[in-house]
Amino acid sequence: MTVLPAPKMGEPYLLTPGPLTTSFATKSAMLRDWGSWDAEFRAVTAEIRAGLLELVGGVDLDCVLMQGSGSFSVEAMLASFVPHDGKVLVLSNGAYGLRIAQTLEYLGRDFTLMDKGDYMPPRGDEVAKALAADAAISHVVVVHCETSSGILNPIAEISDAVKAAGRKLLVDSMSAFGAIEVDADYVAMVSSANKCIEGVPGFGFIIAKIEELEAAKGRSHSLCLDIHAQWLHMKKTGQWRFTPPTHVVVAFLEALRAHKAEGGVAARGARYAKNRDVVVEGLRGLGFETLLQNRWLSPIIVTFFCPAHENFDFTKFYDLMKVKGFIIYPGKLTIVDSFRIGCIGQMDENVMRLVVTAAKETLIEMGVDNAAPPAIAITERNKLT
Repeated sequence: MTVLPAPKMGEPYLLTPGPLTTSFATKSAMLRDWGSWDAEFRAVTAEIRAGLLELVGGVDLDCVLMQGSGSFSVEAMLASFVPHDGKVLVLSNGAYGLRIAQTLEYLGRDFTLMDKGDYMPPRGDEVAKALAADAAISHVVVVHCETSSGILNPIAEISDAVKAAGRKLLVDSMSAFGAIEVDADYVAMVSSANKCIEGVPGFGFIIAKIEELEAAKGRSHSLCLDIHAQWLHMKKTGQWRFTPPTHVVVAFLEALRAHKAEGGVAARGARYAKNRDVVVEGLRGLGFETLLQNRWLSPIIVTFFCPAHENFDFTKFYDLMKVKGFIIYPGKLTIVDSFRIGCIGQMDENVMRLVVTAAKETLIEMGVDNAAPPAIAITERNKLT
């Protein structure tokens, strides 16, 4: 088994859902300056687009790169692929589903929200009922992996329900693409550079059916986020319409090549799943409890309940873990305090064992001899079967 090296620049590991710990080779790719109009950089753009399409294997699809964080690409997708007279069923079980609804409000698109709360998954039968009850719904949008809880949503059954009803599916696979197959019949899907491909933040990408790209002309509210215009320009010139984040793009190409060399989606997902299994088993052994039961745990990020112990303070826990070389992530649950451990990035199971050791040492330093959560946390978790 190949052991991944520790970060060479002395930085702590990022146990987050992105930005994440990147390889030294990816960082090093950013040391050169590039002209965005130059033939060499156009070749970089072309290789990235082709490489991303290779990951999904669709012959009727094309890939469009878009400046900005992942949320920019989500907004671009909604504005470009939902007609002004369309209506969207938003499937939400966390912060990012709610952000999609908020974006649609800004865009002036009609929508209905199926809000499942902090972590309950939207199920295919629920989607089928909602579509049968409202013929005006033209599109359904779902977050593949909702990182506010760490749940991997059942997009295959959701996709089946959408297809059976003759509607169109949009997928936010921001935190899953590259490590988990997007097992859905979508018209468009978005992700970003700084997630499972292990690049750095600065651009996102949209993979969409060519017929949908063609139909998107004139829909966007924004000059900069117009996917149709960006797509046409890239097809015609090989360039981005406006100045791209050149260093970020070249770093992503290095990361994409490394992704392929590792073995693609299956191998990347397997490494992340092992990371998850090691940290979950280890922290449970210390008394921590996960929000989700095993069947819903994604290999991307895991939510743990904060201990009920009077000596436990998350800020202190965070700071002590950082001193030991690990930056963890705050929780986003509304019912009970929690924190999250990311499993993605340039980390392997050996790193995750060090995370468990660091957590054990930190609890001892804090005087926490029982990491069990409050009773309400277990009550809430048991609702999810």
